[in-house]
Amino acid sequence: MTDQRVLSAPRVLAWMPTAVMVVVAVADVVSGPGVGFLPLVSLGPAFAGLVGGWRRTALFGGAALVLCVGLGLYDGLFEERRGFTAMISVAGVTGVGIAAAVMRGRSEAELASVRSIAEVAQRVLLRPVPLTAGPVRAAVSYIAAVAEARIGGDLYELVASPHGIRVIVGDVQGKGLAAVETAAVVLGAFREAAHEEPDLLGLGERLERSVEREVGDEKFVTAVLAQIGTDGEVIFLNYGHPAPMFVRRDGTAHFPQPPAYALPLGLGAHEGDAPKPYRVAFAPGDQLLMYTDGVSEARDENGAFYPLTDRAALLTEADVHRSLEALRQDLLRHTAGPPHDDAAMLLLRYRGPGKTPFPATE
Repeated sequence: MTDQRVLSAPRVLAWMPTAVMVVVAVADVVSGPGVGFLPLVSLGPAFAGLVGGWRRTALFGGAALVLCVGLGLYDGLFEERRGFTAMISVAGVTGVGIAAAVMRGRSEAELASVRSIAEVAQRVLLRPVPLTAGPVRAAVSYIAAVAEARIGGDLYELVASPHGIRVIVGDVQGKGLAAVETAAVVLGAFREAAHEEPDLLGLGERLERSVEREVGDEKFVTAVLAQIGTDGEVIFLNYGHPAPMFVRRDGTAHFPQPPAYALPLGLGAHEGDAPKPYRVAFAPGDQLLMYTDGVSEARDENGAFYPLTDRAALLTEADVHRSLEALRQDLLRHTAGPPHDDAAMLLLRYRGPGKTPFPATE
């Protein structure tokens, strides 16, 4: 059975063991026994161990031993120690290559298992948002700062509740598994409280208590909460998070600021202003982009921040998902790859009141 690692390896490395042994054999035959090319046959299994599994390494090791015996007999090297020394060299390199291939295979299997678990965790933690919720259409984007990463400290959620569409976008202080754990606490509390709390202030207080109880002073979370009803308005609570961007039907963009920025979630026990709800008109055709600072603070190679206001014109596709994808690709071009911080975006497009009664989703 063909080793799948060989199929995914660069073609040059896959053919290198064969090419090396052919070159060594030709050089040895042409140069004669006096030059001493025979020990170089061990390069075949050495290169095989770099790419394939242990079976492939053993196969090239066996072929190298056969070639070594043939060339040794041709050169008459078994009448002295040189032939046997060459065979020992090939056998030793083959053994080391097989051991390395086995250890690498185990490491690759463990990495694949970890990635699989991370993908499951991502689906649970950051599950897909509804395509349609009440009067809005929604699309989401998450860009991990590390290309191999699946989850991080940014969070988002949209819940269609009896009290309206409740939305959260947040950013956990710090990185790694501790940040993921904190994000899970916030999202779990939000998903439960969004259905139970009749007003947004009560929802925010529930989140504050959950973060303080479960996380303590070690972590805090910047977040913005939004509630969208059928009255053409959005109510916001801002806990030290970047202000959302509104893109009006005529293409103009602005960032409504809260009356006062409250401390992030988890720091409510410290002195500071309590969050104050504020309302912003949300008419049919308008768009609301909620994001984390991995978007607004993304820099290019010259250190310039991403000009989010100037990119509002990208959100013009008839399909909300294609609009957000256009913005995502532009952000990646600006940073020439994944940004230095995780970047989450949630785009909501208002379709108009009366389209679908709460809490219908699809």
